[in-house]
Parts: sequence; structure tokens; C-alpha cells
Amino acid sequence: MRAVPARRRVPRPASLTRLTTAAIVAGLAVALTVAAAVAGGVLGRPADPGPGAGGIAPQAYGQAAGGDVAAGIGRLQRHLRAQPRDADGWTALGLSYVEQARLTADPSFYPKSAAALKRALAVRPAGNDGAHAGLAALAAARHDFGTALTEADAALAINPYGQSALAVRIDALVELGRYPEAMAAAKHADAVRPGTPVFTRLAYVNELYGRTGEARRILGLAASSATAPADQAYVHDQLGELAWSGGDLATAGREFGLALRHDPGYLPAVDGRARVEAARGRTARALADHARVVAALPLPQYLTGYGELLEARGRTADARRQYAVAGSWSTLARASGVATDLETALFEADHGNAATAVAAARAEWGRRHSVHVADALGWALHASGHDAEALPYARKALATGYRNASFRYHLGMIEKSLGKRSAARRDLAAALKLDPYFSPLHAPKARAALSALGGAA
Repeated sequence: MRAVPARRRVPRPASLTRLTTAAIVAGLAVALTVAAAVAGGVLGRPADPGPGAGGIAPQAYGQAAGGDVAAGIGRLQRHLRAQPRDADGWTALGLSYVEQARLTADPSFYPKSAAALKRALAVRPAGNDGAHAGLAALAAARHDFGTALTEADAALAINPYGQSALAVRIDALVELGRYPEAMAAAKHADAVRPGTPVFTRLAYVNELYGRTGEARRILGLAASSATAPADQAYVHDQLGELAWSGGDLATAGREFGLALRHDPGYLPAVDGRARVEAARGRTARALADHARVVAALPLPQYLTGYGELLEARGRTADARRQYAVAGSWSTLARASGVATDLETALFEADHGNAATAVAAARAEWGRRHSVHVADALGWALHASGHDAEALPYARKALATGYRNASFRYHLGMIEKSLGKRSAARRDLAAALKLDPYFSPLHAPKARAALSALGGAA
């Protein structure tokens, strides 16, 4: 990464309406970091896509105080009733709804966002890069990555230096499985508009290629350059996730702790700390942290992670309650225009109906060919007993060099079912060597399967 001077722009004349909007949005901007205001998708890397987790994780944008965003929405609504021709105000409102959905885990804000952003374009259809960038962020939040890419490109055609559009464009290419293009986009964004949102994305693309050392180096530089507490919390959380995915509990615990030192309310780091505590055998602390996260942010990946720890500890009824809430969220999300097939496939493969898992995974594979979708389809096919068909997808999931213990475990279990004993021993051992703690439910199953094959972790 290299630092470049900020691009100088000739300021446009500001109307009274725009000056009023700027004053209203100023308070909101304090709560929304660049990452939060931009994204409806990932900022950098998604959460570890263990059972039940999707490719996209809502914790990836930086966290703001929900009350501040809600107050900002109220101010914008009042302003727009008085000034309905303020395109920038409608864009700010649309992005604020995306942020509020992230903070509250309430996807019903997405249709409101869509209406506000479309109004922004109707008011100013030409040259409105902000509205196109907002629509890109909204599409990413809804997991519609094809539309996210189209809208990001439309924004960049107007303003090639827009950090929002540059960031979402990387996300869209990653989630579509177009990794060489994603790497090129990340390097281009780093050259023209470096900053925390771009650095973390560049790190994640490197991680997807198995270049964990380079990813760690970039995140370290991001941590040294970040100034806002929210950015510091986010970067240290990502460093924690990188360490966790490599089974380094000491570093993961330290980084999650640093994230919480910068922002004690940063829930992704609380979730990370919970996983570390569970791996260390401190179950009561882990369960308390998990309960704190799902009480504030009841999203499927957090609910499923909490449920699996409960299930691993024999609290099956409590686990089922968490799984039921995760299912309810997915129903609400679909009604609000969110594509939830990836989350559904992984959840149903492990905790529900295998046929439903296969149908959902096939539907998602029809839209995009990312490593996460390949893994989900392979695992769903395995759950339904179609291991010969599952094997190529499980291999595709690891073809970039991505070092993911869950993916490797899935491959090993599929190989075991096919009687490929040597390959299964190799891959199950590799999963446990990479991250012995990758799942409270599945890591013990990996050890048992490896032992049955005559191997040792």
C-alpha cells in the first residue's frame, strides 16, 4: 500500500438546501464511519463461515451507536418533508436505513432504503454518484451482488475516486467469486483512495488466496494508520479473526481484547472473545458473551454459533430456541428482499432438512460461484447422501488456497463417505492442525472421524 495525496476537487456551488442537508448529516456522520456509511456488505472479510454462517457477515462494517443513527434518521425525515427536492438528503436517508438495519438486525429497513435512494435518483437522475453508491451498498446488504457491481460501476463512471463505490465493487467481485478481478479492484482502490475500508478488503482478498502473512501485514498497517476508535476496533477484530482461523488463541484473544478496548460495544469482537473463551474451556464466560451478542444483534451467524455451543454442552432445548430465532430472521429477511440461500443451505445441512439445504445451495450457485457457495453446496450434497456429486464442489472451495478449517473438514468428511481413506485422513488432520477449535460441534466430530480412520490430530 502507498499513501497518495487526497484528490483535490473544485467545489461546486452549494445551494441553501445542500447546506441545510450538510448540517443535518454532520451529526449522523459522527456515528457512521466510512465503513458503516458505505457498506451494506462486508468490509474486508466475512465472519468465519462455519456451520450456519453466511458469506456475508453484518459485523463487517464498523459499529455505531444505534440511537445516534435513529436520531439522524428522524432529523433527515423532518428535513425532507420541508425540502423534498434535496437529492443528497434522500441519499443520506437511504444509507442511514442500511446502517440502521445493520445495527438492529432488522431487514425491514431495506425497502425503506430502496425507496429513499430511488427518490434521490428521481430528484437528480444525472451525475448522482452518491445515490448509485448507496444502491450498491443496499444491494450488497441484500446479497444481490450482481446489482451491487452494476451500481458501483455506475457510481464510479461518474466519480472514479468514490471510496464507497470502490469498496462495494471489491465486495461484489469477491462474493461473485471473481477473485482475480477482486484483487485488481482492491489494488486499484489502494492506489487511488487508500484507507481502512480498502486496506481491510485488500487483506481479505489475500487471505482468500491463502496469503495469510500478507493479509496480516496489511491489517497491521491498517491498524497503525487508523485513527477513529471504530476503525481501530474493526481492524483489530479482523486481526483477531485471522489469528482465530489459524488456531492461534493467544493472538486472537489479544486482538479481540484490543478491539473492545477501542470500542467496548463492538459486538463482533464480543463474539470473537466468546469463541476464544469456549476454546479455553471457560464455558460460562463464553455463553455470557454469546447471550450478550444475540440479545443486541440476533443475526443467524451469532444465533447459530451460540446454539452450537449450547448443543455441544448438552443444552439441546436451549440450542433449538436459538436455531428457531435464526430461522425467523431468515424468513423476515427474505420478505425484505434479502437473498438468504447461502445461510439457509449451511444451517439446514447441519440442523434441518438436507433436501432444503441442497435446493438453497443450488439456487445460490446459480447466482454466484464463490468459494463459500461451493463449500455450502458440497456440504449440502453430503448431508443428502450425494457425496460423489459433492466432492468437486468441496474441492472448488479450497482451490484458491484459502486456509479454512471448516472447508477442509467438509472435504475430509465427504472423502471419508466415499471410502477415500488416505485423502480423508489427510484433510481431517489438516483441518484440526489449522484450527483445532473451528467449531464446538464439528471439531470433536473431526477428531472422532480421524481416529476411526487410524489417524491422529
